[in-house]
Amino acid sequence: MKVIKTEIPEVLIVEPQVFGDERGFFFESYNEIKWREATGLDGRFVQDNHSRSAKGVLRGLHYQIRYPQGKLARCVTGEVFDVAVDLRRGSTSFGKWVGAHLSAVNKRQMWVPEGFAHGFLVLTEFAEFLYKTTDYYAPEYERSIFWNDPDLGIKWPITGEPTLSPKDADAPSFKAAEYFR
Repeated sequence: MKVIKTEIPEVLIVEPQVFGDERGFFFESYNEIKWREATGLDGRFVQDNHSRSAKGVLRGLHYQIRYPQGKLARCVTGEVFDVAVDLRRGSTSFGKWVGAHLSAVNKRQMWVPEGFAHGFLVLTEFAEFLYKTTDYYAPEYERSIFWNDPDLGIKWPITGEPTLSPKDADAPSFKAAEYFR
């Protein structure tokens, strides 16, 4: 496994070692020992989530203000643009974002630590997106930030408006959001 640091060093891109031939491919999508050795992080994941979305769907930017979730995300069908926004008030990268293309072809994963908002945009006809979380879903503590907030300046690879859930369409601005200490 190869680990690539992003502009925000705590957000990581993970490239698995893929073994392929004329029959197809094989790779370990997660191995706790290798994860710990490559990242220095303990790998306690408690929940796996799987979504399927059509082209132009944008899910996010989501986070849990209590019981924050670290997420190890990957796209198993299609392609998405995956984004992490630092909401840790005391961080030198507070309010900054990083994004990466995750796809069934490149098999990359993105580690989004606790204290970050997370979202993704579907770039292909549809995409299936999987992610492991370090804590359980707690809907009463779920928060959102508006996907296109000008203070964040996320450069989503989209022309026009994405398809949003009502919750995401009504999400507050970055300035009105709750942050982590």
